[in-house]
Amino acid sequence: MTLDLFRLPRADQPRWIAERLAVPAPAEARGLSDGFRLPGRDGAVRPAAVLVPIVDRESGPTVLLTQRSSALRDHPGQISFPGGSLHADDDGPRAAALREAEEEVGLASDRISLLGELADYETVTGFRVTPVVGWVEPPFDLRLDPVEVADAFEVPLAFLLDPANRQRQSREWQGETRWFYAMPYREHYIWGATAGMLVNLSNHLSQGRL
Repeated sequence: MTLDLFRLPRADQPRWIAERLAVPAPAEARGLSDGFRLPGRDGAVRPAAVLVPIVDRESGPTVLLTQRSSALRDHPGQISFPGGSLHADDDGPRAAALREAEEEVGLASDRISLLGELADYETVTGFRVTPVVGWVEPPFDLRLDPVEVADAFEVPLAFLLDPANRQRQSREWQGETRWFYAMPYREHYIWGATAGMLVNLSNHLSQGRL
């Protein structure tokens, strides 16, 4: 799949993404979730936000992802976006996403232009996550919070948006078959909520024209 995005000059790419995100999300990109809750995580969902950082690279835009620390209670060792719960003093999901990105990986907000939001995604841990898409201009120096982040790396956006690179996999858990998306990339296994949000991004950007 080749989107118009990848035929554009670099300077025009963030505007194209913002225009696509301003269009209402397609039906297949709304109301998605992990499909179940972990034991003890019932009750009202809690608001959270993540930053989907699209980095402007000369070879083509990439997405900055993190590997969560294995010591974390939620999603230990999994591939994720920078993000977390909304705080009482956060001015909405966008502010929370920028704050979390700076806290977790040291990505300064003055390097980020926010382009829009994806539809919310509910996780097994009881969070309703708002993915906030941002355009990141190098140079920047990452400073990983060792308590939360074990590693950070970039994946070409073209790879993540291509349906040929996504898989629908399943696992048996508590006697039931649980289905999820996965996008293996080199030594990294991108799956679950993160892969689901990337599928949402692909569906959103590809609607209307290729």
